[in-house]
Amino acid sequence: MFSKILIANRGEIAVRIIKTCRRMGIKTVQVYSEADAGSLAVEMADEAVLIGPAPAAQSYLLADKIVEAVRQTGAQAVHPGFGFLSENAGFARRLRDEGIAFIGPNPEAIEAMGDKISSKKLAAEAGVSTVPGHMGLIETPEEAVKIANEIGYPIMIKASAGGGGKGIRVAHSDADMAEGFAAVKAEALNAFGDDRVFLEKFIIDPRHIEIQVLGDKHGHVVHLFERECSIQRRNQKVIEEAPSPLLDEATRAAMGAQAVALAQAVNYDSAGTVEFVAGQDKSFYFLEMNTRLQVEHPVTELITGVDLVEQMIRSAWGEKLAFEQKDLKIDGWAIESRIYAEDPYRGFLPSIGRLVRYEQPEEGDQGDYTVRNDSGVREGDEISLFYDPMIAKLCAWGETREDAVTGMARALEDTHLSGLGHNVPFLAAVMDQDRFKSGELSTSYIKDEFPDGFNGLRPTVEQERILIASALAMHEVIAEQDGDPSDRTDWIVMIDKTPHGVGLSYDEDEEMILTLTGGGDIRLSDIDWRPGLAQFKAELDGEPFTAEVKRVADGFDIRHRAAKARVRVLRPHVAELYARLPEKAVADTSKMVLSPMPGLVVSIPVVVGQEVKTGETVAIIEAMKMQNILKAERDGVVKAVGAKDGDPVAADDVLVEFG
Repeated sequence: MFSKILIANRGEIAVRIIKTCRRMGIKTVQVYSEADAGSLAVEMADEAVLIGPAPAAQSYLLADKIVEAVRQTGAQAVHPGFGFLSENAGFARRLRDEGIAFIGPNPEAIEAMGDKISSKKLAAEAGVSTVPGHMGLIETPEEAVKIANEIGYPIMIKASAGGGGKGIRVAHSDADMAEGFAAVKAEALNAFGDDRVFLEKFIIDPRHIEIQVLGDKHGHVVHLFERECSIQRRNQKVIEEAPSPLLDEATRAAMGAQAVALAQAVNYDSAGTVEFVAGQDKSFYFLEMNTRLQVEHPVTELITGVDLVEQMIRSAWGEKLAFEQKDLKIDGWAIESRIYAEDPYRGFLPSIGRLVRYEQPEEGDQGDYTVRNDSGVREGDEISLFYDPMIAKLCAWGETREDAVTGMARALEDTHLSGLGHNVPFLAAVMDQDRFKSGELSTSYIKDEFPDGFNGLRPTVEQERILIASALAMHEVIAEQDGDPSDRTDWIVMIDKTPHGVGLSYDEDEEMILTLTGGGDIRLSDIDWRPGLAQFKAELDGEPFTAEVKRVADGFDIRHRAAKARVRVLRPHVAELYARLPEKAVADTSKMVLSPMPGLVVSIPVVVGQEVKTGETVAIIEAMKMQNILKAERDGVVKAVGAKDGDPVAADDVLVEFG
């Protein structure tokens, strides 16, 4: 077995690989950029080597730097993780030529499957169902529009070398196609160094289901069942689960057999994923094959008990698979939520900055569910503009899907982050939705359920009780500490502008009894909070909960899952005065185009004095390797332009102002 492995990646996947290597008794070398000098992965690895400045193109994407680090440290193999050089056949071939093991598939398999166009042809030859489309190269927007009309809209525009949700657009018209084609080519060239684009029919109301495969160098290939990855935004997976609530045994077996057949056709010899687009009728079509470890691999590990990183290492060493297809079984259900540094209240735009606070849920067996949290950052770390904004992959396993959903919701409650925007409230909202609980999913789920964007959810009756009880309990703790306890038994608890009458008493065990006007009694026990803590934990009528809390001048800001509110504990006569306070006027920014995120200006194609129509592009901002096109929301004449090409901008900087 290898004695030392170099990890050519960063963040949570580097930490994940290090954990398996430690268990196997293998030493690790972590390469890092200047931006990652103080990272968790660098701290955990046995050795670390600086390979360049923060931009990936000057560090993690430089094969020369990786090979030099291997030679410098005496590592015998390279694990590429995902992204960066993980699907670069040239890199894998170079390592092989230099006598360095690549912990991934052979370069010929990467080459065959890495090109989206040739991979579809190979899939068809292997008897795999494929989506109608145009697999030939397309040079101009005009040619793309012509082909699109032959196939029929809607059409998916995809970068041939794409991955990770980048280099993808859906066109519904000729105008969409012309603009989207140019944008995808630009993104593809920037992200992958390859601007080739192809088109395929977009399946209406589709589901995204993928099969995990695993092969060795002796011709053996198995599949480890499926993952459902239909909850997506901007073609980026957000929530994944295994198995899929759609599939029956027959469909599962058919998809697995096709995935194995494709892997065998290219002599696949490591972990890989065959992705399918599936109809609600259980029809399915080959989408692409990812010749690497997937971000969402933990859910497969949780339901099969197989460590995929370990199996990749053993395959690269030349070992045969220690199990056959008949040995693999599905045990329980697992869900993964990707926690991103992005602001769901601002259209899921990237958010960068320092992770001021990061409290993670307890991992392991929690009774009815099990928690796993794969994270590459710690409290105090910086979330950089230069890389993917993922903070963690939070997973919950349960005996049933209902147990897993319940466990995930509780694990999200126990997660607290501050210092930057994050999507935990959104993830919690999905867990609480009846549609998600029913398993009726599609890739349009987020657009369907949140057509006007995400603004949180109104508190349910149960959540109102949590907000009331938490606020009143914190009010009492603070009063006691201040030496000013009140003997009042009647309070008005305002949730935003809505008053709730509450009677307060204590039982013989000093547990709080709250009598709600018209709502009966509730009991609050096992309170775990003191001033300064960001989480309030307790049991409400015997059910545990965690709320995110912040003390403010006139009360508390409290969030429970996707419901958040300003909550005040007031004497009845003071509550009457609060009800009369006027609403604060919102600043008028209707004549401005603001940068929705920190990033770099790619272009501002308008000038002062220019007449602009609604829907015209006025700015393109790049952040987290994605280009964001900003369009005018009204007709007008440009009064001022606040930035130029190449400028760094912060969130809410004025880019264009209309007269």
